[in-house]
Amino acid sequence: MSPDLPPVAPSVTAELVEALSPRLRKRLDAGIAKLAARPVVREGDLVRIAVDDETDVVLHAPGGAVSRADAIRCGCLLAPDCLHRAAAASAAPVAEDASAPEDAPATDPGEDAPPPAPAPAPAEDGPTAESAEQATSQQRAAARAVYAATAAVLEAGTDGAGAVLQAELLRAAHTARLAGLPRASAAAISVVTGVRAARSADPAYRLTDLVAALAATLGTAHRVPDATGPDLAELRGTVRQPYRPDGSLRLYGLFSEPVLTATGYAGAVTWTADAEGRLYTVSDVAPGGPARATGAADRAVRVGDTALTHRELSRAGLAVSGATVSPTGRLGAGAGVRAVRAAGVAWRAEPLDRLWSVPAAEQVARALSGGRDLLFLEVTLLGSVRESTGDCLLADCAGVPLRLTTAHDDPSLPYRDNLRLLAAARGSRLRIVARLVPGTLPRALLLATEHPTDPAARVDAGLDRLQHADLPADAAQAPPEALPAGDEAPLHLLRRRVHQAVSGGRRVLALSASSRGEPGDSARLRRLGLATAGDLLDDLHSTAALRSRDAFGRLLPSDAAPFARAWLAAAVYTDTIERALCASAWGATADTVPSTGVLPRL
Repeated sequence: MSPDLPPVAPSVTAELVEALSPRLRKRLDAGIAKLAARPVVREGDLVRIAVDDETDVVLHAPGGAVSRADAIRCGCLLAPDCLHRAAAASAAPVAEDASAPEDAPATDPGEDAPPPAPAPAPAEDGPTAESAEQATSQQRAAARAVYAATAAVLEAGTDGAGAVLQAELLRAAHTARLAGLPRASAAAISVVTGVRAARSADPAYRLTDLVAALAATLGTAHRVPDATGPDLAELRGTVRQPYRPDGSLRLYGLFSEPVLTATGYAGAVTWTADAEGRLYTVSDVAPGGPARATGAADRAVRVGDTALTHRELSRAGLAVSGATVSPTGRLGAGAGVRAVRAAGVAWRAEPLDRLWSVPAAEQVARALSGGRDLLFLEVTLLGSVRESTGDCLLADCAGVPLRLTTAHDDPSLPYRDNLRLLAAARGSRLRIVARLVPGTLPRALLLATEHPTDPAARVDAGLDRLQHADLPADAAQAPPEALPAGDEAPLHLLRRRVHQAVSGGRRVLALSASSRGEPGDSARLRRLGLATAGDLLDDLHSTAALRSRDAFGRLLPSDAAPFARAWLAAAVYTDTIERALCASAWGATADTVPSTGVLPRL
């Protein structure tokens, strides 16, 4: 996936790939790799790719995205049925057809934005009175299409899910959006972007994120056909976040963080709080790459006519009148909103001080129950700890050994350098803002921290760059400590198979099942009291190796549905148990651990 290309709507990519002949489809992945290495030139709304000295592929992206198939043109002799057009669409980031993706900035009615997508027409055979209580036939068909396409991607794994399988999932996502299932559509698109990031060796790719996206897509598509009432409304989702009037607000800046997503969006988000401790965000996220993520902090915030930048707002305050707020706390920028600069306060002064007065266990319980995943903690830095994925910062949080890791691995962002310098400030007691990472050990992503030598100052870990001069005079970098032997819980025996299936596909588990000879991992899980995990692991292996034969002993085409069903059950079980272990590690009470709600029945 090339960030230099404009986003392309899912329907466009699906249409161009479907139009290819079987011979060209086999060559599509090689064509994408070749096209990704060619120079790209942007001229206003036109993006030109030089295929060779005489042939160019031109993408016309009015408004920043390609929304029609005829907006991609090629100058070769085989056009318009050539490989180059489909390769260019498949190499570009994925854009929404007519609505902003979940990680793009939401809009309120006063902002300049494209009109919302029209509501889908009710199915011809569905009673109008019951359409709000149960899925229409069109929605059920769309959900099954998303499930089947996602199961095919899972069966192939990231190694085998080429552009053709991705296009089939994009077509299913487009169909789901037209059927009135924006949540399933967005989840399917996130799977495609994750697969593309994995295949292109994107440094921002994380296997755990793709596993979560696959589980969310399969779980949503699985539940839609049988869901009713409020459950169905939640599964359908909304195209845009509604904004409600919230009167006048007095906000205090907390911190800013850069945004750099796999879907081709970048920018900055600034977090603020009011006098009661409620959190509000001001965002500036648009199509772009790392340069926009690092530069957005110095752009003026999009609230009223204030000239404050995101970096300035994170230390100052804001007085807003006529405010509009989304359900997630995002401030609108409508024409009726007025905002002026106000004084900010330090983290240790009221009213921000109350955010750090809430016990860590209570904050974790709130995050695991579906609330804000931000943690406001006071920690003592203990140095660095070496893990298999790299070094992380070790800190003591009221007796809980906490591992702090980077929120993003892109080298253009200073997260990792700041974490490395903070590891040298052993013994420093600092207030931090972090994002919870559910797991068997207390872990969080470091977003902002007090300055190591100036308690009145603060550092945005993804935007500000610490220097050695900022550390205490007696700071000395010690070698990383060894990771404790008890890091891996027995659940990893099931979790690693769930992850292996996503990377290598069904064939990896089929081979491991046939060569294993004995149910070693399953038996170990049962001995350790995780009998359900053992049963799920056995089911995962058996469905992976299940292949039918015809009367002549020849293998029949495999059915991906049973394997996807077994994988989804294992993924949901793993996620649920990990959340329970996370709550236990932080000292949260057991009754605060929620159900994921992805798979209520199988």
